[in-house]
Amino acid sequence: MSEPTTDIDTLQERLGLVRQEVGKRIVGQREVLERLLVCIIADGNALLESNPGLGKTTMVRTVADVTDLDFSRVQNTPDLMPSDITGTEIIREAGGERDFVFEKGPIFANVVLADEINRATPKTQAALLEAMQEKQVTAAGETYQLPRPFFVLATQNPIDQEGTYPLPEAQTDRFLLKLVLDYPSFEEERDIVNLYTEGGTVPPVEKVLTREEIKEIQSLVREVPVADDVRDRAIRLVRATREAETVDFGASPRASMGLILTAKARAFLRGRNHVSWEDVEAMAPPVLRHRILLDFRAEREGLTTDDVIARLLDEV
Repeated sequence: MSEPTTDIDTLQERLGLVRQEVGKRIVGQREVLERLLVCIIADGNALLESNPGLGKTTMVRTVADVTDLDFSRVQNTPDLMPSDITGTEIIREAGGERDFVFEKGPIFANVVLADEINRATPKTQAALLEAMQEKQVTAAGETYQLPRPFFVLATQNPIDQEGTYPLPEAQTDRFLLKLVLDYPSFEEERDIVNLYTEGGTVPPVEKVLTREEIKEIQSLVREVPVADDVRDRAIRLVRATREAETVDFGASPRASMGLILTAKARAFLRGRNHVSWEDVEAMAPPVLRHRILLDFRAEREGLTTDDVIARLLDEV
């Protein structure tokens, strides 16, 4: 690995503190939080599916708070225009003269929460996804770089689908991970109720990681070594999705790259200097579940994409 300005052990320790600080506001959801951090330090974007009221906004905002990142939230609606997200030119008067000035939109933040992305029109979705892919915005012939690090968490609601515009599979493929947030256990829900109904304010958190350190970690993650046999087995897993009987369309090589990169990020997050097969197994569902389409046989058997991924993991 290249020599970082901050000791690697210290960076890994501070990542652990991020989880600890977020835990002051978020009860449970440890696996989702870990995968969210994996996505950030792998320099990717995440698609989050959950029912309303499960704390996704609080989780993302808290991650931004403890890592000293600028946070913005976009509530997607059918009448939202692309310029409402990326920004627009406005006329500004100064000294009797009028000038066109670009007013930056909410996409110009380190952490952007795009709530209910499937409620935005395809044109607006495309503008957001282009910014995610290119890390820049073009307006009136000028190109504006987005701040780094840059992370988009787009949410979609699995219920109340009337009047929505589901993301095409080719666009969901641009998300590094798809995370699924489930309901808390009884004990966790009791702790949540106590936490937010007994105190007068939201529990305070401390900043434990800077944006410069995150960029440093993102570079280090790519240097985490992975053994040839682990890499090849991960590639065989992705290729198996293209040949599985219950799959209509399998994952592309982008999934192979994402699987290895997120496995490296998970290993780094857990304080290890190498990738194990356990890292690949853990990251396979969020990397693959939005990249494969099941056929009628899977639906007839009541299989989910996660069920198919679990079967393939047993076979490779």
